[in-house]
Amino acid sequence: MSLTTQFYTMLAMFGMGSWVGAALDTYGRFLKRPLRARWVVFINDFLFWIMQGLILFYLLLLVNEGELRVYIFLAVLCGYAAYQSLLKTIYLRILDRLIQTSISIYSLVINIGQAIIIKPILLLFQVTITILLGILKFLWSLTKWAFQILYSFVKIILAPVWLILRVIWNIIPSGIRNYIIKNINKLAGINKKVKNITNTINIWWQRIKKR
Repeated sequence: MSLTTQFYTMLAMFGMGSWVGAALDTYGRFLKRPLRARWVVFINDFLFWIMQGLILFYLLLLVNEGELRVYIFLAVLCGYAAYQSLLKTIYLRILDRLIQTSISIYSLVINIGQAIIIKPILLLFQVTITILLGILKFLWSLTKWAFQILYSFVKIILAPVWLILRVIWNIIPSGIRNYIIKNINKLAGINKKVKNITNTINIWWQRIKKR
């Protein structure tokens, strides 16, 4: 390995150490460990360090074809220490500002979306429902009014018929009228008995089916 390659490798690993420090702070800021279950934290930590290891070895592969040396780990530690002492405070301020800006932009987009898309759709839906209910109410009132007119018309037409039938009923001798009323009552009683028998058969049939 030439001196130039070693120099580039040390610079890359120094930058990788700073990257690991920044990534670790970013990861900790978004993970919120006290609010997470232990197994969730464990899985996230495992995936995080696997990802950092893959990035480190990929960078090594690009710089010196993946050769490991002791000074590589020292360069990573130096980069991490430099980040902790010089860049951490500045980076966290920038990160907080970016997070707040992102939240503000997200809230603005949501509010604009609600004002432009959601609220007009809800208003259109409410207007449509109101119009449909008004139409249904009008049709119901119109139908009710038409039935009332039809009922009054039929009542007027059938009034002479009912009058004639009443006159005929009064003309019929009382014996025949009593006979007709008696037969009508008998038919009503027979109909009631048939219904009772039918209900009893249905009850027994349901019991047999359950067994």
